[in-house]
This record gives sequence, C-alpha cells and structure tokens, in this order.
Amino acid sequence: MGFGMAAPKEDTCTVVRGIALPILESMGIELIDIEFGRVGPDAVLRLFIDKDGGINLDDCADVSREVSLILDVEDVIACNYTLEVSSPGLDRPLKKQSDYERFAGRLIKVRTYEPLPDDKGNKRKTFIGKLDGLIDGVVKMTLTEGQTASIPLERIAKANLEFEL
Repeated sequence: MGFGMAAPKEDTCTVVRGIALPILESMGIELIDIEFGRVGPDAVLRLFIDKDGGINLDDCADVSREVSLILDVEDVIACNYTLEVSSPGLDRPLKKQSDYERFAGRLIKVRTYEPLPDDKGNKRKTFIGKLDGLIDGVVKMTLTEGQTASIPLERIAKANLEFEL
C-alpha cells in the first residue's frame, strides 16, 4: 500500500470495533454490526447498536459523539467520512450465538452459502420460520410451511429477524 491508500474495509471495521466496543459496553449498549464503504464520493461508517428496551435518538447521539471523538484522535480513517449510528431495525441481523438464543421463538430468515435440505429433504438456500434455538452450533427452526430445519452456524451466510404482523 502506498501513501494515501485507505486500509481495506475489513481492517477499518476491525479497528473501529476495537475502539467502539469498550465505549458501548460502558454505556450498556451492544454493538450489532459495523459497515464501512463508499456512497458516491463519500465514505460512510455505520454502527448498528441495540440495548434492552431498544435504542432511542439520544443513545445514537451519545454513541456518535463518544466514538467520533476517539476516531478523530486516533485518526483511524484516512479519508473524509460520515458516521451514522442507528438501531438495527425490525430486520435485525443475527450475528452471534447469543443472538440465536436471545431471539428464540421469533420469526427469522436464514440464507445459507449452498442449498441445504430441510427435514423433508427439500433443498434450499433461504429458510423462513420460527427460531427454535441453537443446539451445539446448529440453528433449529420450524419453517413457515411446517417442516423443521437444522442449519450449522458455519453454513449461514446471513440471518435476520423477520417483521411479524
């Protein structure tokens, strides 16, 4: 890398995570996800946060202020960027094992890297249904069509809560 080259976005997210985690933990707030990328000519750093009872505007403003101060002092991001702090929304991603335990009973959508069979042998990459829980690194679900599925965590490309009416 020459001078003036930005670090790869994975590295930026890793560095930001290391800075943000202690700040958020001291505030009783959970870091759900970090995204860093370009939107047109500008770079955007997004932090998705949550806490018991939900996130409000004051929480977002407090986190933004505290994290911005340290990022500016540490000079982590070499280019101009905008920091956005928000709640993960109704379709909150499921990232950690604790998420699968915490949201048992909720409707979720899981996408796998390759087609996997449900208990009836139907192969698919997208599973939608009730999260029954996590047992030994395997996500257990009752699908909306009635059958069940057992999906190993390492085979999951993306998982999130689904909005329930």
